[in-house]
Amino acid sequence: MTPVTISAAGSGAADGTPNGGALVGDAARSIADAARAGEGAARTAGVTVRTVHDVAGIRAVADFFADVWQTSRASPPYPAEVLRSLVHAGGAVHAAYSAVPSGERLAGAAVAVFGQLAERDVYSFVAAATASGRGVGFAVKQTQRLWALERGATSMRWTFDPLVRRNARFNLVKLGAVGSEYLVDFYGPMSDGVNDGDESDRLTVVWDLVTGTTRRDDSADDRAAADVVRRAPDGSALALSDADRLWCRVPEDIVALRAADPALALDWRHAVREVFSDAYAEGLRATAMSRDGWYLLTRPSPDLPTAGVGAEATVATTGATSKISCGPASEGL
Repeated sequence: MTPVTISAAGSGAADGTPNGGALVGDAARSIADAARAGEGAARTAGVTVRTVHDVAGIRAVADFFADVWQTSRASPPYPAEVLRSLVHAGGAVHAAYSAVPSGERLAGAAVAVFGQLAERDVYSFVAAATASGRGVGFAVKQTQRLWALERGATSMRWTFDPLVRRNARFNLVKLGAVGSEYLVDFYGPMSDGVNDGDESDRLTVVWDLVTGTTRRDDSADDRAAADVVRRAPDGSALALSDADRLWCRVPEDIVALRAADPALALDWRHAVREVFSDAYAEGLRATAMSRDGWYLLTRPSPDLPTAGVGAEATVATTGATSKISCGPASEGL
């Protein structure tokens, strides 16, 4: 397998991408910044991130996703044929490889396609990494960012399970994305080894690719002075509020809780759904996640990314998700 290394900044025209010709000004600076960020993140994680074009490489990525989502490799959540078609349609598969004595091993992967917002919005179809805390996921996302910027995109969207604390922190704090839309039971019933027995609520996030800003941690001092407005299924505080902010807590490990007590996990799903649905109806957005599992929801400021979000409904049920550009996606980093 010989995946093709991602092109250098500004080389989009070589493969037929829309940004032919010289890149100047802010676009060139953003691409150069993304290239540096990607190289630094890959070094930190100890991986090499490449774009994958060949059938063998794409099939290996499909097997990797099957392992992450605990399904049979014969029935992966993202089949190789689908990934191959997405690449053929102009999308990209990026994979992170770590060195092992026998050669190299897949450590993370992500898939992205262009969205519907005048071709300046990219939808990240799926992303996953095996080694939590090593920075593999960050390296893959930075490579996605470079690929998208080279092709003229300014924002990227994806969905994730809002009950998965580590993914919320990665998306909202490490990447600086904003939770733009809460989707109720987005996929309907799921039968993989991670989501069995739960309802598939998802939070859409929007990432500003131009700035790629990392957000600072929310202060626990502000939370300590807030009022308790909802109780969690275990009787402890679920939601806190002050004049213009809301905090919502999620379980420490929802995947382990699903396996140990599916009924309690579902109670958490419904409780958090109620908080988010009410908050989003009032115009709040998820903008941070603390280390101890508290979302911060605030009113969006003009500098926050809002691609794909209208001023109308931002809480959607399965039958009202036309804003989403692509099929089953859930960032699993």
